[in-house]
Amino acid sequence: QVQVVESGGGLVQPGGSLKLSCTYPRSLLDYYTIAWFRQAPGKAREGVSGIDSSGGSIGYADSVKGRFTVSRDNAKNTVHLQMTSLKPEDTAVYYCAAAARTSLLSSWSNPDEYTYWGQGTQVTVSS
Repeated sequence: QVQVVESGGGLVQPGGSLKLSCTYPRSLLDYYTIAWFRQAPGKAREGVSGIDSSGGSIGYADSVKGRFTVSRDNAKNTVHLQMTSLKPEDTAVYYCAAAARTSLLSSWSNPDEYTYWGQGTQVTVSS
């Protein structure tokens, strides 16, 4: 069973920053598209950002553009999500997911496209 593992969540004040990390098994997921999703209580799972296997193609949800930055370091088997200017509405459980393709498709924010999921990390934005 392939595991992807998220870390870096926590409590932060509005306007603050957090950096999430997603680690994955090397040699397999170096060739996979990785995406970040989030799910708030009572809401559907939402695609936040996606990145292709090379890190050259990236997508963001409109709600996080200009505030979140995704990056990938295959040498360290890690994808990061740098979150800045956080808002209370960013509060959610954040998940890392992997899809068995090298390219980032226009459907990258569809959860059904992803095979492997982490357990999630809680991000709470509150004063």
